Amino acid sequence: MFLRHVGRHGDRKVAIVFREVPGEPHMCLVTYPEVLNQNIHDPLMACIESDIGQNSKNLADALNRSYTKDGQIILQKLHGEGMLKKIRTELVVMTPAPNVKIKLDELNKILDEMEQGEQAVKKLAEMDASMGMQDPIQVAKRMRGDKDAKVNTTPPKGVQSTGDTLGDATLADNLRQQAERMSREAKGLMAEVDRLLKEAASLDPVKAVKETAPKAKKVTKTTKTKVTA
Repeated sequence: MFLRHVGRHGDRKVAIVFREVPGEPHMCLVTYPEVLNQNIHDPLMACIESDIGQNSKNLADALNRSYTKDGQIILQKLHGEGMLKKIRTELVVMTPAPNVKIKLDELNKILDEMEQGEQAVKKLAEMDASMGMQDPIQVAKRMRGDKDAKVNTTPPKGVQSTGDTLGDATLADNLRQQAERMSREAKGLMAEVDRLLKEAASLDPVKAVKETAPKAKKVTKTTKTKVTA
């Protein structure tokens, strides 16, 4: 059975407490279960195998909520007894599936790209949901990443309101860029329309002539009325 957070360092089994050390992505933090006493070993393995352990991005999150047999937090116990070791991620081998082995540094890259992809998809979904007419103040707040802060729209006395601290000029530039992009897309669509019509005309020239032939103008006759004195 495959378990997350478990790999091998050489011929030794390791539990990966942190896949990447903050500020040192080429390093990870591990512990060696085989050298732990039963007071720590059994709760550690139970934590890894639990739903909380398997669903945690880093094992440290789960270990910080799990306890040794004598009631101490496992993560703190490992740290206090010097049972945590920092090693290079390229030296740790993971087995994410039967008969599949991958180095931890390569696995980290894949997981990071997946996470970034999910964030990008979420961001695009938010942008799609906000298409159309928008409140400039809300647009400015989203551009700042300020989702919850309230904006005071009342300017100080003698100062002209800009609508938001981002500034009307910056906001206007962004709206112009959006308009230019939409204009380019519209031109592209019109070019595609012309191309399709030309292709249709080459396939059915007779119908194309009928469609483009000018309509005869209707002539209205006027009758002169003779006026007698």
